[in-house]
Amino acid sequence: MQPNERILVLCTGNSCRSQMAEGYLRHFGNERIQVRSAGLEAHGLNPRAVKVMAEDGIDISGHSSDRIDPDGLQWASLVITVCGHADQHCPAVPGGVEKRHIPFPDPAKETGSEREVLPKFREVRDRIRSAMLELVREFEQRRAV
Repeated sequence: MQPNERILVLCTGNSCRSQMAEGYLRHFGNERIQVRSAGLEAHGLNPRAVKVMAEDGIDISGHSSDRIDPDGLQWASLVITVCGHADQHCPAVPGGVEKRHIPFPDPAKETGSEREVLPKFREVRDRIRSAMLELVREFEQRRAV
């Protein structure tokens, strides 16, 4: 991965899954990558996402929930969509920008008590962690060649 690798993680509301993915990419990528997240809409940062990420030692409390804009697409070298809606409605990415779809279920749609809902957030968090670590490792292998 080149030091100037720029990854944009895109979701519907930029409140949960894309925020978690951004947090893990920042953590695993260190200074080797730049990462932002955005949504087709901005629903605000989900407090449960902040909580489960903090449990794993990743602080996303300072992230902002932002809407995608053309400048963000121009900035990115890779756009990752993390939900089907964002994948289907993602604006066309400029030439030379890679797009990947890595879907995750939306834990924010879960209902019930904190005791019932938080395990779903943790499950999605763990899946996102694994996928983002795999992505960073893939980029590192490419860079080593």
